[in-house]
Amino acid sequence: MTNFHANIRKLYAFAFLQRTLFPMAIITLFWKDQIGLSLTQILLLQSIFSAASVLLEYPSGYISDRLGYRTALTIATVLGTAGWGFYTLATTFNDVLFAEILLGISLSFISGSDSALLFETLREEKAEGLYARYEGRMNGFSQSGEAIGALFAGLMYASAPLLPFFLQVIIWLLAFSVVRTIKEPPRDTSIKIHSHLAEALRITRYVFLENRKLRATILLNTFLGIASFYPVWLIQPYMQQHGVPLGWFGPVWTGANLTVAIFALSSHRVHSHLGDRKMILLFIGMILAGYFGLGLVGGVGGFLFYYLLTSMRGMRGPMFLNHTQLESPSANRASILSLQSLAFRVTFIVTGPLVGLLADKMGVQQAFHLLLYAFLIILPPLAWLFLRNLGQGEKAVSEG
Repeated sequence: MTNFHANIRKLYAFAFLQRTLFPMAIITLFWKDQIGLSLTQILLLQSIFSAASVLLEYPSGYISDRLGYRTALTIATVLGTAGWGFYTLATTFNDVLFAEILLGISLSFISGSDSALLFETLREEKAEGLYARYEGRMNGFSQSGEAIGALFAGLMYASAPLLPFFLQVIIWLLAFSVVRTIKEPPRDTSIKIHSHLAEALRITRYVFLENRKLRATILLNTFLGIASFYPVWLIQPYMQQHGVPLGWFGPVWTGANLTVAIFALSSHRVHSHLGDRKMILLFIGMILAGYFGLGLVGGVGGFLFYYLLTSMRGMRGPMFLNHTQLESPSANRASILSLQSLAFRVTFIVTGPLVGLLADKMGVQQAFHLLLYAFLIILPPLAWLFLRNLGQGEKAVSEG
């Protein structure tokens, strides 16, 4: 056992803490009832959050590769603490916007850095073949943290609307203390860089033009992720419109995150049993069934169909991250993972406000109904492209 093995437990702890998000189960209600935002403004707010992430998504990954993963995570925890702290003072759209921008930048420094640190730690221990298993466990701790944070969120919000936000500041201070104990594993950084801009463009060209498998992986992963992301912001008003009691909101959010955790932990086993082709078919089937139930069944228990989407989300993450990691050279690992996140964020920036406008104009249930047909059109060709290029990953970008 090397001196770096402790990193794995610390990454589990960090994943648990950074996703123990007390406000998330009630955040849409907070925006609507305390700040006075419409659903269009809420989805616009999340698009701006994504834009803040996008602006630094790739640069933060590149900085992480050059300065170290622990440095990137330290920056993230400082910004995250500031963002949640500012929420305790927010009274207007602009106040919430500033807090979300800080949180978006924080997320951009986490994105790619934690997974890259895990992979390089396992590589140092000559156990990188177990990456999907450990990534699944890290996702499991992450979602368990959010589940626990949400359990009593509704009751806390009912008693004091700002209480979840004050507790969140404490959680992020704990995350900062964990990050500072992580050790940076040695890795290959021997590439000769004459221009950081030229190097960043070279990595981008490799990801989106030269490596067909990586391009197809990122495209399909982006839209599978988007399919499970819209309901995150729509499920609370959906339940509110269908008369779900406020006391249920925390447990419902807990259940959603527990399904993500459970299926993330089992992802590598299911994948080894079914293989890529059947896994992709399973993902598409779960998305279509979930949106069918949310859009056409409805009722007080209609939110249960959301769990099909959260289950898919749990299985998808480790599988697609593993595909991306295998195509990523050590020196540029965080950069490539950040580009994958960037593709997701840009897609949400473009589509999120439109979905919010649709929900405001036609109702949340009808929005889910129409999204069913959109994904029925979009996902099959992307799945075909991914499966067609599977096994055709080209040689990793040169290290020198």
